[in-house]
Amino acid sequence: MHCEDIGSHPDFRRLSTIEGIAVDLRYAGTNNFVGRDLYGSLDCAWLHRVAAAGVERAVALLAREAPGHRLLVLDALRPHRVQVQLWDHLEGTELRQYVANPALGSIHSFGMALDATLVDDAGRELDMGSGFDEMVELSHPRLEAQFLASGELTPAQQAHRQLLRRTLIDAGGFQGIANEWWHFDLLDRKHVRAHFTRVE
Repeated sequence: MHCEDIGSHPDFRRLSTIEGIAVDLRYAGTNNFVGRDLYGSLDCAWLHRVAAAGVERAVALLAREAPGHRLLVLDALRPHRVQVQLWDHLEGTELRQYVANPALGSIHSFGMALDATLVDDAGRELDMGSGFDEMVELSHPRLEAQFLASGELTPAQQAHRQLLRRTLIDAGGFQGIANEWWHFDLLDRKHVRAHFTRVE
């Protein structure tokens, strides 16, 4: 299915219908690692309805645990054609570990993944110790204990990451990954690739 046709597909839900979130799709502007607008006229403010329901559960937990805070969605549906551009941009580098190989297909392209952070009651992003799409080891959840011990990650920064994970993993049913604190998938990747619709 092409991204241009997503509005007529019953399995997808617009982000604006999810109460309690903020949206700043970074690939729809220049504030991203490629440095240019990758979405252009494409409307990518969507998730699969199953993932959208998970976000709603996450928002409910966040409202209880940290009143005034909101989930900020940085990326949701990412068409396969854009995934190819990200992959090609990193050709010849060691940074491709941060981008799913288009030959397999990113879970973003099925509307079953999102990139997110948290904002406080003034709309300021919480300090996570590294930025969205900052392709360094400090961004790796699996290395947090090491960076906490060395002082490169502060207890407050780790607490912010833990709140984000509790929100999306414990309540929303998402899964995190080892090298990006901002990325979360819903359901098993092989299952998604086999049974869900990929958006081109």
